[in-house]
Amino acid sequence: MTPSDLLITALLAIAPISELRGAIPYAIIKKADPVFVYFYCVFFNCLIAPFFYIFISTLHKLLLKIDWYSGLFEKFILKARDKIKKGVDKYGYIGLLIFIAVPLPFTGAYTGTAGAWVLGLEKRKTLLIITAGLAISGLIVSLIIYFGVEAFSFFTKKVSA
Repeated sequence: MTPSDLLITALLAIAPISELRGAIPYAIIKKADPVFVYFYCVFFNCLIAPFFYIFISTLHKLLLKIDWYSGLFEKFILKARDKIKKGVDKYGYIGLLIFIAVPLPFTGAYTGTAGAWVLGLEKRKTLLIITAGLAISGLIVSLIIYFGVEAFSFFTKKVSA
């Protein structure tokens, strides 16, 4: 891989839309070592959570000085927390881990961090769970890309037409 390929891979790993689902396939297509790609991409994707957590916390503190934001936000947060309190109490950090570990669109470091922040989950535990979820997600994406989708055919039922 060239230095520009490494840069593009890192940028894909931290981009909100692609994250690991875009970075790992790109690097594998560029003929990079799959083990290196896994650790490289997961490392950069893990950088998102602490910085994004700080960003949304700081932005929130600044915006709370605006009356309409303060009222709107308090209504939103209280309603959201009440609505999903049972699920959070039941699944908590394990639910967050599963949410991040499954490599689907909109289930990554950004969404997991924002969700945990909105729900008021503890910052340190959240960051550890997000890191674990990203490690699992990276492994799933790497295996699917490296071995192909057929490697996971034992999860599906074959239907003959």
